[in-house]
Amino acid sequence: MIPIARPILGEDEFAAVKEVLASGMLAQGPKVKAFEDAFAADLGRKHGIAVANGTAALHIALLAHGITQGQEVLIPPLTFFATASTVLFCGAKPVFVDIDRASYNMDPAKVVGAMTRKTAAIVPVHLYGQTAEMDPILEAAAERGIPVIEDAAQAAGAEYHGKRAGKLGATACFSFYPTKNMTTGEGGMIVTDDADVAAKSRLLRSHGEASKYQHVALGYNYRMTEIAAAIGLVQLRKLDGWVKQRRANARALTKALDGIEGLVPPSEGNWMVHAYYQYVVRREDAFPRSRDEIVQDLTEDGIGCRPSYPMPLYKQKALRDLKLRGRCPVAEAVIPGLFELPVHPGVGPADIERIVAAVEDVARLD
Repeated sequence: MIPIARPILGEDEFAAVKEVLASGMLAQGPKVKAFEDAFAADLGRKHGIAVANGTAALHIALLAHGITQGQEVLIPPLTFFATASTVLFCGAKPVFVDIDRASYNMDPAKVVGAMTRKTAAIVPVHLYGQTAEMDPILEAAAERGIPVIEDAAQAAGAEYHGKRAGKLGATACFSFYPTKNMTTGEGGMIVTDDADVAAKSRLLRSHGEASKYQHVALGYNYRMTEIAAAIGLVQLRKLDGWVKQRRANARALTKALDGIEGLVPPSEGNWMVHAYYQYVVRREDAFPRSRDEIVQDLTEDGIGCRPSYPMPLYKQKALRDLKLRGRCPVAEAVIPGLFELPVHPGVGPADIERIVAAVEDVARLD
């Protein structure tokens, strides 16, 4: 089986973990601080705040920007559940802005129309490793005086007009889940240039403690461990090389799949560097097999393959009774055709040949 995703961990990561274990300092400490500083510096940000996971990063970032009861936050409908749930954790409501058919990211042309007097923030998601079209989103937010918080959970190593994902909005949030372009096992990071947002985030991640046992606010236990940070420091040094390999694999897949009628490979936007967290293909009506049949056939042939997110978030059982605003016909049209193929750095040239041959075999079955 060629797995759909696989964390790459080697001797450097093992040595870093052993060093932490030998130190006896396992909870948040100097390794976390070093990882925060290194990650923020890599993006050209002033502040990095490490947390337990990407969901915690989104939750804290929203709270640090003052998102609260009675407000609305614009998000896309095609994304992981946490983009919506963290808005609800704050007492606010997510409002769904439809996606662009080519990039699958928030359609900037539909942002202004979704705004109301309650709109307090915009959270564009850099889905599958490609940034949203940020300039018009930032302009719309600036006119209203509201923050843009990047959900960059899937976009470590991506770029937009020469800037790294995470450097585009007021604040950005990353995930280091094992499938991501770099991992800490579990973990997340908030980056910002706003000292006030950074200070609030640090309070909120650790029970609102200003100093030991001095609690000045209600907070959470969202701290990162020293073990996670030690892995992150090693992985960060390897990130650029891994993104280059992901992009090379994606180019090879796209070149081979481009001629298959009814399959649409992922596209890369103008002046963007796609980091290819996932390589997502869209099946259209001209293809002789359904999306689910493609997934089943490829899986049986030893190719890691799976459908993408199954539905717009507002159709999830946990959300559909909340009467959330925004229906998204483009998302509803494209989601049933989306599936993922392996693109991670562990995929080699022989694997690419196997993947392409398997897809071509599926195309011949009618």
